[in-house]
Amino acid sequence: MKNHLHIVVNRVWKTAAMAVLLMNGTARAQVYGTGGHTVTMQVSVITSVRVTVGSVNLNISSANVVAGQNQMSVTDQSTSLLWGTNSSLRKVSVSTSLAAPKFTLKLLALNPTVGNAAPQVTLSTSAQDLLLNIGRSSGSCTLLYTGIALASQGTGNDVHVITFTVAAQ
Repeated sequence: MKNHLHIVVNRVWKTAAMAVLLMNGTARAQVYGTGGHTVTMQVSVITSVRVTVGSVNLNISSANVVAGQNQMSVTDQSTSLLWGTNSSLRKVSVSTSLAAPKFTLKLLALNPTVGNAAPQVTLSTSAQDLLLNIGRSSGSCTLLYTGIALASQGTGNDVHVITFTVAAQ
């Protein structure tokens, strides 16, 4: 019986040892190697400009006139400018498409969330600074348009297409 027990214990140990060897061998056989690759992420220069209202109408009427004065004016600040850029040292400039306006149109950026407002500009076909130091940012400002006409200029319409440009400062 002692011999038989010895044989059974011996077989159990051999079976356990074989199982361990097989498990280790199996685990090693499942290792297929490693691999890798390179991921490159490129961010291009991004610049976005949007005006919140499509059209602004300035109407000088008798309500805007002071008797005895040649100059008449009207203002509108119902429009906002929104921008975003990931480039440093940027500004926003503004111009109009109307080469020979009969009346004067001025623009001022009010309360910019980023950067500094330039002084009020009289719009022309040449780009003029509206906002400075906007840098890498997104922001907004209210646009204050002022239309000025002289009584001596008579009546008429000026139609401007306004262009806002984000450019290097």
